[in-house]
Amino acid sequence: MPTKIRVDNIGKSFPAEKGTLAVVGGVSFEVGDGEVVALVGPSGCGKTTLMSIIAGFEQPDSGAVHIDGVPHRRPSNQGILISQHGSVFPWLTVRQNLMFGLSAKELADKQGLADHYAAMVGLQGFEANYPHELSGGMLKRAELARALVVKPEILYMDEPFSALDALMNLRMRNELLRVLAEERHTVLIITHDVEEAIHLADRVLVLSPTPTRIKASFDVSLPHPRKLSSRYVQDLRVAILRELGVYSDAE
Repeated sequence: MPTKIRVDNIGKSFPAEKGTLAVVGGVSFEVGDGEVVALVGPSGCGKTTLMSIIAGFEQPDSGAVHIDGVPHRRPSNQGILISQHGSVFPWLTVRQNLMFGLSAKELADKQGLADHYAAMVGLQGFEANYPHELSGGMLKRAELARALVVKPEILYMDEPFSALDALMNLRMRNELLRVLAEERHTVLIITHDVEEAIHLADRVLVLSPTPTRIKASFDVSLPHPRKLSSRYVQDLRVAILRELGVYSDAE
């Protein structure tokens, strides 16, 4: 598949009490068009900083990011970031949130498009509700629909389901996979959950502690829907946890 995202030797440091703190220490990888790649690493390793650079919200000290072969230095409508902190406007209804990013000049039926994506993520009948009237899982569905409605080529997802309980997390993963089966997007997702990474991704990249680097790469050669209790998934999980330094053969 053609390369969609190319990350070339990205480095980033921040001022610290004693000099500078290196957070990203020379990261290089590629993401193919339509591929889902998960970045997994220990807490505080620099995952979010790396994602912010790739999405164009921060500039690296060294290295470069290319999208479709073109240098990428600022956010664009090619990609949408879905973060763990949420992005819906509390004073707007679900429909109004989805319509917010649409251009009236380009899209005549904004309400119809918003309602289509609300239905796609299972929010049909809740289009007129405000965020405070939705459950946590429904809020995440609204955020996903708000990102999808502008038809981005790339979804940047920074631990989007981390605040959900285990059951709702699984439901949202399945919801995302269902959407990706209907619409083609390139996805880069950050997670600390190894099972989530294996469930969603075509490839899992393991990051080292700060300053973060690519420590290992694992292809997930398993079609969807994936049986998470399978021996293949469990063996892959153990291999990734071993790279993260939280699994020993004695366990």
